[in-house]
Amino acid sequence: MKKVFVIAEIGINHNGDLALAKKLIDMAVRCNCDAVKFQKRSIEIVYKEEELNSYRESPWGKTFREQKEGLEFSKNEYDEINKYCKTNKIEWFASAWDIQSLKFLDAYNLKYNKVASAMLTHIDFLEETASREKYTFISTGMSNYEIIDKAVSIFKNKNCPFELMHSVSVYPCPEELLNLHLIKKIADRYKCKVGYSGHEPSLSPSIFAVALNASSIERHITLDRSMYGSDQAASIEESGLRELVSIVRKFPHIYGNAEKNFMEGEEKVAKKLRYWEK
Repeated sequence: MKKVFVIAEIGINHNGDLALAKKLIDMAVRCNCDAVKFQKRSIEIVYKEEELNSYRESPWGKTFREQKEGLEFSKNEYDEINKYCKTNKIEWFASAWDIQSLKFLDAYNLKYNKVASAMLTHIDFLEETASREKYTFISTGMSNYEIIDKAVSIFKNKNCPFELMHSVSVYPCPEELLNLHLIKKIADRYKCKVGYSGHEPSLSPSIFAVALNASSIERHITLDRSMYGSDQAASIEESGLRELVSIVRKFPHIYGNAEKNFMEGEEKVAKKLRYWEK
């Protein structure tokens, strides 16, 4: 078993606060994560005008527009995130929610792209993403095999390396809906790596996913689950993240090679206990 790639999903849990984003990056670094991930949206594209003008009380005002604008980072802020992650030697990338945001992220020459589950049926977006031929994590929530088949064919046709991620798009997700058996099913169907993007509060499903050969784990992180934000309740705090990564890092050492032989030290024990062979 190879090392599992651990993604700390900051998403919008920074609440539009660069200082808070840096604290979350620090948390991911302390916990030995491989990358942090954000979300990038062009709100005028992603949301309709009527929705943007609708009432939504938040720390930024009383409209949905004010909330969404408050949660988006500017180029200057992403410049600082890029610099901060390089200084702290951790990869960062983001799930773009529209083609304009994807082009915005191009400027940073990031190592990875991410396709959020919601974007799986946006064919133009998938084509644009795959055309970059950059390693792409593709979440598979709110989909079926027909939808995934189309997405995979686009990436294969563009010769773009990818990794599917089993996911259930319920926030937070009850454990009985997780259907982790699909990790192997998806891997067998598409002959590719399959990771797990979890939205449940507990740690055990992510650990089970690695035991089922998930190649990557993505979990939302937060400083405090009680903070403002739609994803906070489905996130894990630092103590949980540290425990999760610590366990996940042990798997390559304990997974073994599936061959049944005497292990080191067993012959001595067998000689002592199997009295009838003396």
